[in-house]
Amino acid sequence: MMAELEKTAEKKKSSKDGLGGTIRVFAEALIIALIVRTFLFQPFEIPSGSLIPTLEIGDYLFVSKYSYGYSRYSFPFGMGPFEGRIWGSEPNQGDIVVFKGPKDNSTDFIKRVIGKSGDTVQMIDGRLYINDKMVERQPIEPYETKDFFGNTISAPRYEETLPSGVKHQIIEIEGDRGSFDNTPKYEVPPGHLFMMGDNRDNSADSRDMQSMGFVPNENVEGKARWVFFSIADGARVWEFWKWPWSIRWNRLFTSIT
Repeated sequence: MMAELEKTAEKKKSSKDGLGGTIRVFAEALIIALIVRTFLFQPFEIPSGSLIPTLEIGDYLFVSKYSYGYSRYSFPFGMGPFEGRIWGSEPNQGDIVVFKGPKDNSTDFIKRVIGKSGDTVQMIDGRLYINDKMVERQPIEPYETKDFFGNTISAPRYEETLPSGVKHQIIEIEGDRGSFDNTPKYEVPPGHLFMMGDNRDNSADSRDMQSMGFVPNENVEGKARWVFFSIADGARVWEFWKWPWSIRWNRLFTSIT
């Protein structure tokens, strides 16, 4: 009888240890994932076409959280225990960064840094001017994309060279006659950045002072590094049985510039 009671007690203890061990493993995994996401790398999905042709809708990429130091927006839900940035550095002109939109400080955006503190930025007849100098661009082959109505078009494409020396591609769906192809001259205030999309006629960015405007350095979350997965626009990522046809294989593991 005593032996049976001891066996029953051992089974109960083993069962508790098993459940406790499982919970502990899950908790440890969650803590590790949280640390990696907060301080090292965060996955990000491209939800819109504002950075076409550099980034496409359906691209999944890693953002390095340590590139510019940390702010409260580096933490989930913006719950960092401090103001400003620690171990911070300003993004370079031409970097593609993820940041919290300055209007609500909660929505994630991804754009390219065009102007930094003290710079002036202006669009005149579709051409970008930084500090009153026209930014060089060279026409290259058109880019197949979709217009505002979902129609496939061949959009004019250019290679643009920023004053920092960064070369990147842009497209102009409406040529040089888009809504924000003529703007006032913006002067970037201290501690702020001027962001723009590479899809110049289809990007809500710093040119629109009502929806975005200047972005505080504190709102920057990290630098876009590389695409680790990409699926065709309109395809569902969980439909793995369609992956052989819906995955953009040529975009996998490509660096972002």
